[in-house]
Amino acid sequence: MSDSILSTKGLTREFRGFVAVNGVNLDVKAGNIHALIGPNGAGKTTCFNLLTKFLAPTRGTIAFKGRDITGMKPADVARLGLVRSFQISAVFAHLTALENVRVSLQRARGASFDFWRSEKILTVYEDRARELLEDVGLTEYTDEPAGQLSYGRKRALEIATTLALDP
Repeated sequence: MSDSILSTKGLTREFRGFVAVNGVNLDVKAGNIHALIGPNGAGKTTCFNLLTKFLAPTRGTIAFKGRDITGMKPADVARLGLVRSFQISAVFAHLTALENVRVSLQRARGASFDFWRSEKILTVYEDRARELLEDVGLTEYTDEPAGQLSYGRKRALEIATTLALDP
């Protein structure tokens, strides 16, 4: 059995004859840190969009934890634990840092309408949300509206919300 958590074979994406990603063979080992570098226009973002299923490959395969995810939808891949964050801040500006993390934790309830329920129901997620905020150094910003956080703290909050998905 391979110790790769994420692998691709012949991963290719074409846009009307333009080849943005060409035959990428990749093996990402669990517990290691990897980087994808190159100049603007080299296909880095397209490659990440393929890996996280925001784009479908023209050819090739993608496996995550030994499972072929090539034909899966982004939300299904995220539920498996393969998630990403974006360069542009993607927090709910009018919610507090704690509420932002709690929203991510709520996904465990499935396709429920927790936004329309009493807030008391959602307190079950608060301890874990506070732990995640502590993990990223945001304990003192728990009750701060996310829109008022500095860029760096918003990025830390995004990491906490990503970790809430148990990647």
